[in-house]
Amino acid sequence: MITEHASEWLGKPVKLFDPVKAADKALDCAGTIYRLALGWDSKLDFPALFAEFLNQPNVAETKALIIGHFFKESPADGGEEVVELLVSARTKLPLLQGIFIGDLISEECEVSWIELTDVSPLFTAYPQLEHLRLRGTGQLSLGRRCAHDKLKSLTIETGGLPPALWQEVLAAQLPALETLELWLGTSMYGGDVTLADLEPLLQGRRFPALRHLGLRNSEIADQIAAALPQARVLEQLQTLDLSLGTLGDEGGQALLDNPALRHLQMLDLHRHFLSNAMMTALQKAYPSVDLADPQNSKTDSDDRYVAVGE
Repeated sequence: MITEHASEWLGKPVKLFDPVKAADKALDCAGTIYRLALGWDSKLDFPALFAEFLNQPNVAETKALIIGHFFKESPADGGEEVVELLVSARTKLPLLQGIFIGDLISEECEVSWIELTDVSPLFTAYPQLEHLRLRGTGQLSLGRRCAHDKLKSLTIETGGLPPALWQEVLAAQLPALETLELWLGTSMYGGDVTLADLEPLLQGRRFPALRHLGLRNSEIADQIAAALPQARVLEQLQTLDLSLGTLGDEGGQALLDNPALRHLQMLDLHRHFLSNAMMTALQKAYPSVDLADPQNSKTDSDDRYVAVGE
């Protein structure tokens, strides 16, 4: 479950945009990232709320923007409208480098219910875009010919990453991409990406600038760990994140036996199904490993579950 909104992103604090308070005090658009979200009792629809933000005197200083609750009724509504609003605002947001669409918590909407859409128009509208974070799926698409020279980080948070979307990621021309974080999820919610699908990425044939790789929230975490000894992408990585998934002792042993991981600055495995003995061994081998939030290590592999599914 996702239980908290982002309180910090890209090194800046996040605040909820309140048009009433903004009328009394100018926004700190340069030093703060604002989250635009409808409240349960909001009298505005999202286009009106977005317009209120664009009317703020310092809005041109905005470096990053977070879109939260954007629909009035059904989560299937509004995704396309959000992209259209952002594209139409490109001249008013000339410094925009970060966009996060879908900052909703489970209490508001389960991640599998968040309906996103084709976000490829953002790449053309914002040539200086460096960070794109997306939560949800639906008709989410990067476009068939996704290309951007400046994008440094791409994060896609899902309860199940569709193979078609993965193929778009794999085909994307992103020469500056340093961070790729994918929540693979579970097949129950469309997460049917297989180890074979991941092979081109693991073999280092994509994204030459990649330094930080996250294959998170995955029900095939043990398989990924077992495939890493042959993964040439490790040579270019500084951090590897296999957290939030179903990693057990089988995968833990594969990580323990893999000398190609020794150079990593961080190995993130938090929220796992490792035994105490395996945690002790991994901590000794990798002093910077994150082993927080252990689950029941005695759970049968068929009964393990990812952190975020529905």
